[in-house]
Amino acid sequence: MRLVISKIGFGFILSCLLAYSAYAQTNSTQFEFADVATSAEHIAIFVGKDGELSKAVTNINAKTKGRLETALKDAEFEGKFGKKLHLYGLAPFKSIIVVGTGEDELSVRQLRDLGGYVAQANSNHHSISVVGDGLNTAVEQSAAQLAFGYALGSYSFDKYKTKTDDDDKNQTRTISFHTEGFEAAKDLFENDLRHLATGVNFARDMGTEPGKSIYPENYAQGVRKLFKGIDNVKVEIMGVAQMKRKNMGALLGVGQGSIHDPRLVIVTYMSGASDEAPIALVGKGITFDTGGISLKPNSGQWQMKSDLSGAAAVAGTLYAVAKRGDKVNLVGVMAMAENMPSGDAIRPGDVLKTMSGKTIEVISTDAEGRLVLSDAVTYAQEEYDPRLLIDIATLTGSAARAMGEDYAVVITRDWDLAVDMMRIGKAAGEDVWPLPLNKNHYKAIKSDIADIKGSGGNPGASIGAAVIGTFIDEDRKWVHLDIAGVDWLKKARPTTPKGHAGWGVRFLDAVVRENQQAE
Repeated sequence: MRLVISKIGFGFILSCLLAYSAYAQTNSTQFEFADVATSAEHIAIFVGKDGELSKAVTNINAKTKGRLETALKDAEFEGKFGKKLHLYGLAPFKSIIVVGTGEDELSVRQLRDLGGYVAQANSNHHSISVVGDGLNTAVEQSAAQLAFGYALGSYSFDKYKTKTDDDDKNQTRTISFHTEGFEAAKDLFENDLRHLATGVNFARDMGTEPGKSIYPENYAQGVRKLFKGIDNVKVEIMGVAQMKRKNMGALLGVGQGSIHDPRLVIVTYMSGASDEAPIALVGKGITFDTGGISLKPNSGQWQMKSDLSGAAAVAGTLYAVAKRGDKVNLVGVMAMAENMPSGDAIRPGDVLKTMSGKTIEVISTDAEGRLVLSDAVTYAQEEYDPRLLIDIATLTGSAARAMGEDYAVVITRDWDLAVDMMRIGKAAGEDVWPLPLNKNHYKAIKSDIADIKGSGGNPGASIGAAVIGTFIDEDRKWVHLDIAGVDWLKKARPTTPKGHAGWGVRFLDAVVRENQQAE
């Protein structure tokens, strides 16, 4: 990172992504924050309802000798939120991207969406100046939020595509955000939001990589590399021998059908008070899910490379919090396994003994996420006694059918906590909606030959939560997130690409921010 002086004023160049692991792709985007003056060839502007122009955009219009305003009227551009328009040849600019802001006062989430819309519109990967001054918002450092949205919206995974020397994506480009008081926006982005963007994009990379490339030990080493050199962070990787000593029969059972041994990855970030109980984030990390002996159909099975989404979200969140330097104690536990059919694989009807001592009858080997999480949440509670425990998993098709791509399922034993989660998700840009968990769901998983069975009854999302809940202390503050419907999108959204969404990093990060104890 370095300070630069350019023809567009003082700015701060910083890299969008950190080269955090062997999987990190080269990203040639740089961000710059500068004052409102701009003389770039390609610009992006925001226009309010009914074509309302800010002072900064009015100055841009003057540079075009009024042709910008005429073009907007000719296009009947009404300034609806998120509506995009491309204009070309309005000298002295080669191109102008216009994005509507609507008439309402813009929230943080909407500002991020606007940045994402600009990123999507800049499909030619030009260096571009984004005129963010004069927006209708009370949000301070709004340009930083635009930049964060751009960082998320511009993500692409092209590691396996053949590139040529003249490929536009290989060329370094600068995205400059112009606003008054740009130093504060620069500071917010540099010291906070860029780390969050890196955490999100790490999760996206992990969920997009082929299963051949990502397996438990390989993932664990990638996490170790991600956190290398970060203060107050410790990474532990638990192998088979250690898991056997801990009697983690469920995690070991799921992983025993693969040539790749399971792992439990533990990341601790302890920067809070020494007597402060930590927050624990526990993620399902199935690096590829065939369904095991209960084999999945071929249709869509390729997408099961993303069944590690929960674990990836945990790692991405820990990274953002640790790089930001929050004064909090935070633990991430990631249960990593590959669920494969083989002569050694567990069978439907088998009984597994968990770390807690409780036994689970396997009904379907394709209900493996709750099995690995049973040992992971037990470990988190016994080792760290967290004041809040959140587990996150692509757990059930039931959640996806119930909520589609709009909401993750949230299940708690405390309605007020569920309401808090909905509020936090709405603000963070990752929405959640509650489903019930009651005594009937626990009755449905009673087994004739074991303490519980791994599945049985409807709705499946609540049944899956009941299995995990069996291993959560009754007085523990606990949140269960089923992200099976939101981790992979069929169509891009402003700040989320088509494909793996990296869902959960923004949500969990927001929960951690809100649950930090006052100094």
